[in-house]
Amino acid sequence: MLQFNMTINGKPVQSAESFEVIDPATGAPFAQVQKGTVEHVDQAIAAAKQAFQSWSKTSDEERQAACNALAAKIEANMPELMELVTKETGKPMGGLNGIGSGMEVGGAAAWAQFTAGLDLPVDVLQDDDTARVEVHRKPLGVIASITPWNWPLLIAIWHVLPGIRTGNTLVIKPSPYTPAATSRFVELAQEVLPPGVLNLVHGEGEVGGALSSHPDIAKIVFTGSTRTGRRIMESASASLKRITLELGGNDAGIVLPDVDVKEVAPKLFGAMFHNNGQTCAALKRLYVHESQYDEMGAELAAIAKTIKVGNGLEESTELGPIQNKAQLNIVLDLAESARKDGGEFLCGGNRMDSPGYFYEPTIVAGLSDGTRLVDEEPFGPIVPIIKYSDIEDVIARANANPQGLGGSIWSNDTDKAIELAQRLECGSAWVNQHGTLAPNVPFGGVKQSGVGVEFGTYGLEEYTSIQALNVAKQ
Repeated sequence: MLQFNMTINGKPVQSAESFEVIDPATGAPFAQVQKGTVEHVDQAIAAAKQAFQSWSKTSDEERQAACNALAAKIEANMPELMELVTKETGKPMGGLNGIGSGMEVGGAAAWAQFTAGLDLPVDVLQDDDTARVEVHRKPLGVIASITPWNWPLLIAIWHVLPGIRTGNTLVIKPSPYTPAATSRFVELAQEVLPPGVLNLVHGEGEVGGALSSHPDIAKIVFTGSTRTGRRIMESASASLKRITLELGGNDAGIVLPDVDVKEVAPKLFGAMFHNNGQTCAALKRLYVHESQYDEMGAELAAIAKTIKVGNGLEESTELGPIQNKAQLNIVLDLAESARKDGGEFLCGGNRMDSPGYFYEPTIVAGLSDGTRLVDEEPFGPIVPIIKYSDIEDVIARANANPQGLGGSIWSNDTDKAIELAQRLECGSAWVNQHGTLAPNVPFGGVKQSGVGVEFGTYGLEEYTSIQALNVAKQ
C-alpha cells in the first residue's frame, strides 16, 4: 500500500493517526495517509510565515523560474501522477473525448507554465511636474488552499501557482478522498522551492476549520460546495481575510430549434458527462425546444448506450466510477426523486453490478423546474432534459436557479446566441460549447457559485494587495 506524509517546512511529517484512501473503481484502499491535527496546521502556518519573509523579497525572475521548474517536475513525472489521479478519482487515463487523468496532469503542467509567464507591472497613473503616482502589487502573506476531490491535482495547481508567482507562501489541504497526487506534487515541489514556501497538511473538517480561522492566514482559496464555502466565508470574516471561492454550479444549456440534432448531440453529451458529470462547470440542465425535444432525447440516450464505463486503468474506458460512496448516494437519491416526480429514464438509471461506485450514464426526460433533479446539482452521471417553447420563458427559468457558475446557448445563429448568452446570469457564458476553460480566461461564479475569479491576470491580481505610491516633485 502506498504511503503519503504531510510536508511542513520542506520535510516529511508523520502523525499519530492515519487514514486510508479508497480506489472508487474497486471500493478497496490503495494508499495510507498521515492524518494532521490542529497542531500540524499551526506548525505549517508558522513555517510558511517564516518563509514569507524571504520569498516575498525574491525577484520576479526567481519566482518565474520556480514556476517553470514546477511545470517541468509535473511533466517529468506524468506517468506516476496520472496513475495516482486515476486510482484516487476513478477517472480514466484517457477518458471521454480525451478528458481524463492525462488531461488533468498535462493541464496542470500547461497551467503552471502559463502562470509563470504572467506579470503584474507597475501601473503609472501620473507623471508630471507635480508628482509621480504608481500602483504596485504586493504579496499578501500566507495563503490557505483547500481543494476538492473531482480534479485534485489540476485545482491544486490553480491555487498554488499564482500564490508562488506573486511571492506568497502556502499551506494546502487536499480533500481526504483524493490526497495522493497532490501529496506527490508537493514532495516534488520541495526540490524546487525553499523550505516553508509550500506546505501540506492532511485532514478533514477540523483541519480545514483551523486553516480558515487562523489569524496568520491572509487569504483562503477554496473550491468546493456552496455550503462549505459559506462556512469558510463566515470563518474568514473574523480577521477580514481575502477569499476566492469557486463553488457549486447547476449550469443550464439552452438549445435553439435551428440546430442539427445529430450534429450537436455528441457535443452536448461530452459537455454533460465528461469526468462522469463531476465537474463544477459541466452542463447539468439541458433545455431543448419542444420541436426537437423527443429527437434530442433519443439521440443522447443512443450515445449513452455506446459509452464504456469501467476501471480507468483500462485503456478503452471512457467513464469511470463516481468518486466516493457519499456522492453515489446523492445520485441514487436524486434518481429516486426523479422517478417519483414522473421522470422518464431514457437510458441508465441504475447502479452497476460491480465492487466500485459505478452508475450508468443516465438521461431523464419529462421533468421541469421545481423538481429536485432540475433544481439541485447532482454532480454525477445523471442529467435532466427539459422541454421549452418560448425563449423568453426559458431564459428566465435558466436564471431562476440560485447558482450562477456557467451557462450556454446552442444555435446556428451565432449573433443571436451571443445576445442570449449575455443575458444568462453566470460567470462564464459559452456559445456552442460548454465548460471549456483556459489559463488566460478568468473563471468564477456569481450568486451562490462563488466570490472572485481565477486564471490569467485577473486571477493573479487576487493574490496581491494594491499599494499606491505617491511621490511629490515640488
